[in-house]
Amino acid sequence: MRKILSEHLAKFRTWSYAQLAERVERDRKAHDCLEHIEGTAPDGTEYQMEFQALWDDKPYGNVRVCGDLSAEPQRPLLGFIPVYTPDVTDSFIMSPNGRFVGEHETPVA
Repeated sequence: MRKILSEHLAKFRTWSYAQLAERVERDRKAHDCLEHIEGTAPDGTEYQMEFQALWDDKPYGNVRVCGDLSAEPQRPLLGFIPVYTPDVTDSFIMSPNGRFVGEHETPVA
């Protein structure tokens, strides 16, 4: 499941800061997300993924892109509390200069 999530999150790592920042504002106003995907893993497990872009600390600063994957059906917390948490999460942070915060990566442009 982690590999599936990472492969999809990698697509957003190729976006420029300007593209991500534009989506933060658009999605915030529309109460939307970057992408929602439903699929089936090679082992037959059904899953859904959701990706969000948001300001990490302050508007027009760093952009955080988060992805989460939940296997279906989701299970309540402790088996009975109607709170659901994803099975796998991953994220990255991009600064306005196109660098990945906390990583040794080259700028995206």
